[in-house]
Amino acid sequence: MTSETPWHKSSYSTSGSHCVEVAEGPTTRIRDTQNRAQAQLSVSGSDWNALLHTLCSRQP
Repeated sequence: MTSETPWHKSSYSTSGSHCVEVAEGPTTRIRDTQNRAQAQLSVSGSDWNALLHTLCSRQP
């Protein structure tokens, strides 16, 4: 049996309806909390980390 990485809400998501959840691991999955059963975006863990690093380095 394979254990799945648990989903967690982005720290930038508010309690409103515009939320994103991620499941981080060797393959990181991203989904919309309003459409959990629909499509997910999957990227490699290293690409996810590179994206986060780039976004964080651009903040004032």
